[in-house]
Amino acid sequence: MRHRDRLMIVPVVLCTLLGAPASAAASEKPKLSAAASELPPIPDQPEPPVPDQPEPPVPDQPAPPVLDRPAPLAPEADQPAPPVAVEVARLFADAAKATAAYERSSRAAEAQRVTAEELQSRLAEHRAELGAIHDSIGGVAREQYRTGGSLAHTARLLLADNPDALLRGYRVAAQTERAVNLLLERARRAERQLGRAEQKAQAAWRNLATRNAQLAVVKRGIEAKLETAQWQLQGEADASVAAGACAGAVRLEQPKLPEGGPEWVTPVEDYSLSAGFDSVGERWARRHTGQDFAVGIGAPVRAIGAGRVVSVSCGGGFGIEIVVEHPGGYYSQYAHLAGVTVDQGEQVRTGQWIGQAGTSGNSTGPHLHFEVRLTPYLGSGVDPLAWLRSHGVPL
Repeated sequence: MRHRDRLMIVPVVLCTLLGAPASAAASEKPKLSAAASELPPIPDQPEPPVPDQPEPPVPDQPAPPVLDRPAPLAPEADQPAPPVAVEVARLFADAAKATAAYERSSRAAEAQRVTAEELQSRLAEHRAELGAIHDSIGGVAREQYRTGGSLAHTARLLLADNPDALLRGYRVAAQTERAVNLLLERARRAERQLGRAEQKAQAAWRNLATRNAQLAVVKRGIEAKLETAQWQLQGEADASVAAGACAGAVRLEQPKLPEGGPEWVTPVEDYSLSAGFDSVGERWARRHTGQDFAVGIGAPVRAIGAGRVVSVSCGGGFGIEIVVEHPGGYYSQYAHLAGVTVDQGEQVRTGQWIGQAGTSGNSTGPHLHFEVRLTPYLGSGVDPLAWLRSHGVPL
C-alpha cells in the first residue's frame, strides 16, 4: 500500500473507534476526555472594551533623575524692580570692573605694539647686515670668475716664485669663504626667527586691540545705563528733599572690610578735591564750611571712622545729609547725598557705606560736601583735610 493511501485510511479508523461517521470527523471537534469534561464550560463572551488611557511607565526603566536646578524665575512683570540705589551701586561696580579691564587691555596692547616695533627695527638692522654679507660673497664670486677659478689657481701655483706662501694664501681664502658662508646661514636663520617673532607680536597686538575695542563698547554701554540710573536716583532724592521727609535707608551690599584696617579713611575712594574749607564764593552766605569731593551721582560714601549715626535729614540747603559721632568728641557730616543706607542711631564701622553722593539741596553739581565738626551743628567745623592728615589719612 502506498503512503498516500495509508494516510487517507487513518480518519476512517478513528471514526470507527469513536462511533462517528468519517464525514463528521472532518467537520466536528473531537470530544474532550472524561477528566476534561468535568470542568465547567467557559461561555463565549466578548472582551470588554479597553478605555483610551495613556501608557503606564515601563517598570523596568527608572525615571530620569531630577537635576538640582534653580527654580525658574517668575516673569519680570511679576517681580518688583530693585531700588534704584541698588542698581546704581551695581552699575558703579560694573563700570569700575569694565574700566579696569579696559585699562589692562590698553596697557597690554601698547606693550605688544612696542615689542612689534622693536622687532621690526632689529629685523631692518639684520637685513642691512645680511645685505653687506651678500655683497662680500658677491665680490668673492666675481673675483673667482675674473681670475678663472681653480684653473687660475693651478697656473699661479706653477708659475709662483714661492708656491708654499701662495698655497697658504689660498687656504686662508678658502677658510674665510667657508666662515662667510656659515655666517650667512646663521644670518638667514636669525632673520627667519625674527620674522616669526615679529608676526607673533603683531598678531598679539591686533588681538589685544580688537579686545580693547570690544571692552570699550561694553564700558560705554555700562556708563550709559549708569547715567540713566544716576539721574533717576537723583530725581527720587530731589522729591524727598522737596517733601522734607527721607525715604528711608536702602541697604546695599557692603564691601569686605579687612580686619585690622586703618582707623580713619577718606569719605570717598575715587575723587577730585574741589571747593576747600573756608573758601569764599557766591554760593555761600559767609565762607565754605567744609571740603567738597567731586564724585558722580551714586558714588558710595563711607564713614571716615567708627561711630554712631546721630542724624539723617532730608531738607534744607544741605539736601540729604548724615551726621556721625565719633569717639573723642568729633562729628563728621556728609551732605548733598542722593540716598542713605543707614538709619539714625546705627553703629557704623570705618569704611562702611552709609550713603550715595548726589547733588541734592543747594548744589550746582554732583559732589560730596564733607565736614568735621566739634559739635553736631553747623558752625563748629574745622579744616577737614588738615584733620584727616593729622589722623594718618593721605589725600
